[in-house]
Amino acid sequence: MNKLQLLLVLLSTLVMTGGCQKETIQPNILWIYVEDLSPEFGCYGNTIVNTPNVDELALNGVKYTNVHMPAAVCSAVRSGIITGTMPTTLGLHNHHSSRDLASAIFLPDSIKTIPELFKEAGYFTYNWGKDDYNFWYDRRNLYEGDFRSIGMYGMSGNKLDWNARKDGQPFFGQIQLYGNKHVYNRKFKEKRIRAIEPDLIKVPPYYPDSAFIRQDLANHLECIELTDNEVGKIVEALRQDGLLENTYIFFISDHGMRLWRHKQFLYDSGTNVPFIIAYYGKDGKLQKGTVNNDLISGLDIGTTTLGLANIDIPSYTEGIDLMAADYKPRDYVISVRDRCDFTIDRIRSVRTKDFRYIRNFYPDRPYMQPNYRDEWDISKRMHQLASEGKLGEIPAKFWGNERPAEELYDVEKDPDMIYNLAYEEEYTGELNRMRTTLDKWIDATDDKGQYPESVDGLRFMYNRWKQQCVNPEYDQFK
Repeated sequence: MNKLQLLLVLLSTLVMTGGCQKETIQPNILWIYVEDLSPEFGCYGNTIVNTPNVDELALNGVKYTNVHMPAAVCSAVRSGIITGTMPTTLGLHNHHSSRDLASAIFLPDSIKTIPELFKEAGYFTYNWGKDDYNFWYDRRNLYEGDFRSIGMYGMSGNKLDWNARKDGQPFFGQIQLYGNKHVYNRKFKEKRIRAIEPDLIKVPPYYPDSAFIRQDLANHLECIELTDNEVGKIVEALRQDGLLENTYIFFISDHGMRLWRHKQFLYDSGTNVPFIIAYYGKDGKLQKGTVNNDLISGLDIGTTTLGLANIDIPSYTEGIDLMAADYKPRDYVISVRDRCDFTIDRIRSVRTKDFRYIRNFYPDRPYMQPNYRDEWDISKRMHQLASEGKLGEIPAKFWGNERPAEELYDVEKDPDMIYNLAYEEEYTGELNRMRTTLDKWIDATDDKGQYPESVDGLRFMYNRWKQQCVNPEYDQFK
């Protein structure tokens, strides 16, 4: 064999064995998971706030504008995303379920959480902060590191980051930020970046234009600026450790801000969240600096995370891989609300590009039936104004003694969702289409919210909240 023949053989061998191919390096993935924040960052169009770090994420990735969570309360949302299924599919829809063994809900053996799938793929997984999942689990199967119990919020991972992994090991990490819950800190005014002038705030029409409302909305923006500063520190830490250019950064909030018609309710103000996927490297799967206006479910977050890591997506997941070659936008997103703390309710929503349909299964129970926020001073002010007839016509609808069985809103013409079209004759066709969509979904997924909560689950809530449990479902314990 001459030298030329030998060279040809060697080249052929390299090609057959993949020796000429560039070694694939698995990307790291980090979720920056924020509590109770609406999409009010600069990159989302708010001109009052100064949010250079989150805005920079948007410049280095894809900003999603029409993302709606599967619920509007943290534990149901987090349970859905971490399993890739609607919380109602697995019975994880009631807020703060499985907080004791007697009322525990166990996942089927066939279901593995997102971090478990990453672990199987060789990733180092951690969650620095609360889990808040509505199922019973051994946390060591999901995450590395020490953890502690935080009562009603379940378990929380102690301080841990990517530096605890083995050399060269890819990581899937989560860092939980307080977001709008910074306002509960007694040192909030000392921690905030700056005070935001309440007079600059545009008050939504479903709230009275009062000083205490303006102040709370200003506090929300101050929390956004504080969150932005925290995000900047995380990105800089990745940069200092040489990891920034091979890490996909997900920036997400669990649901809308803390006020009444936002959190726990299924209007856009409750379900629509900021969501950005950023990548500072050169060879990522996303187009930097782009805006995606497609209708997206929060369930798509976990599924897309698996796709970016080239991990097989289980068939039971209900999310969509937003980066897949065969990606197609959704026609609608379903969101749910069930028991929140001790308040028993059932609401379902269908959100399309043009409309939002809401079905209230307990129209005899007021929107603002007794709930944990009644203890707030601002809630007491709202109840007082309502009793005195001083809220104004539009806000008073949400604080009255009854609510409609169905609601339908034109999201383009009425983004604040004030004018209910469900009883307008010209919208009968749209209303019927929405009804059919929801009914089919309830049947196809066997929506567990249609069944009573377990006696043990209700008993746990009654023992926790006692006299505040006024719904008739609690009468069995009195």
